[in-house]
Amino acid sequence: MAEKILPFRKEKVLEAIKKYPTPFHIYDERAIRQNARHFLKAFGILEGFKQFFAVKATPNPYILKIMQQEGFGLDCSSFSELVMAERMGFEGEEIMFSSNDTPAEDFVKAKELGAIINLDDISHIEFLEKAAELPNLICFRYNPGPARKGNPIIGKPEEAKYGLTREQMIEAYKITKAKGVKRFGMHTMIVSNELNEDYFIETAKMMFELAVEVYKKTGIKMEFINLGGGIGIAQKPEEEPVSYDRIARGVKKAYEEIIVKNKLHPTRIFTECGRVITGPYGYLITKVRHLKHIYRDYVGTDASMANFMRPALYGAYHHITVLGKENAPKNHVYDVTGSLCENNDKFAINRNLPEIIPGDILIIHDTGAHGFAMGFNYNGKLRSAELLLRSDGSITRIRRAENVEDYFATLDFASAKKFK
Repeated sequence: MAEKILPFRKEKVLEAIKKYPTPFHIYDERAIRQNARHFLKAFGILEGFKQFFAVKATPNPYILKIMQQEGFGLDCSSFSELVMAERMGFEGEEIMFSSNDTPAEDFVKAKELGAIINLDDISHIEFLEKAAELPNLICFRYNPGPARKGNPIIGKPEEAKYGLTREQMIEAYKITKAKGVKRFGMHTMIVSNELNEDYFIETAKMMFELAVEVYKKTGIKMEFINLGGGIGIAQKPEEEPVSYDRIARGVKKAYEEIIVKNKLHPTRIFTECGRVITGPYGYLITKVRHLKHIYRDYVGTDASMANFMRPALYGAYHHITVLGKENAPKNHVYDVTGSLCENNDKFAINRNLPEIIPGDILIIHDTGAHGFAMGFNYNGKLRSAELLLRSDGSITRIRRAENVEDYFATLDFASAKKFK
């Protein structure tokens, strides 16, 4: 069972709050590094293994620096993420560029950096060729459609906007080979936050079998196969964390049975995990403003879905600790809410918690990925600060909170006043 243990004492949180007002996200550097090393050790048994951290999960230069120091590459999906990677010293094939409905300038930037370009549609071959010329190494994203089941976040593969069909994959490799491309890769990503370890092993088998089919029909041998990300985290206390070692052993067995048997060895194996690397090691710290007692009991916090939208967007469970009341009986039932003018602005619904009073500090767990990154400014809400709990126990601010002037920076009040 995954216990929800905080990496800091109450005194450390109160000390941080004195300097950085709530709400804010804080990440545990030591735990992130330990997890990254565990991940690489487990999957290091795979041929030429490389992990590309999904920048979209936690797009902060301090986090990317940690990834770089731990030996990860980066998975980028936009021009801005490519520029962030560039500014942090990533270059060439340390960057995997996977995008959809992609602007021409994004392809140009990826080509300029020498990134591995992963195309999401067969029509993008011509689009990329016109925008930036075809690179010497190219990759295509596979969507298996009804052949595989999806999961609630991404949905059914046949309903997803991503990737090429099986027939299109074969045709895409034929087209690019004829155009002079010499090096090839293959990619898929069909689930998100999935805890079923067998699903990832089955995905590897699917991709290995597809690589064999492509080779037989085109003569192209894959230089690498990117199995994507989507490994989930144990968000509920009763859930067990995914075993990296079991997945890696299963993928290695499939590799030997399919890739080696068909004489396509060596083919490098890549992943592009984000959530599982940083997700469990981030926390949203928020203070209770109000209690409201009508048809339900409501806890109103100074955070909102503008700071963390996963519970509202997906109905996702995120554990909540009431600081200083970790061992108190959970004998009250609350909806924990934010202050947006949206009724789904809730972090928890009918949650058993200790008795809460205004001024209590709530810790919302597992916000280290797709937390701050999915923030927004609806209702004029301002994005929060991000802090890093360093390995030595100190706290560093790695992003300041927005202020009202930031919110108004793109507006022209002077001209608006004169407008007739």
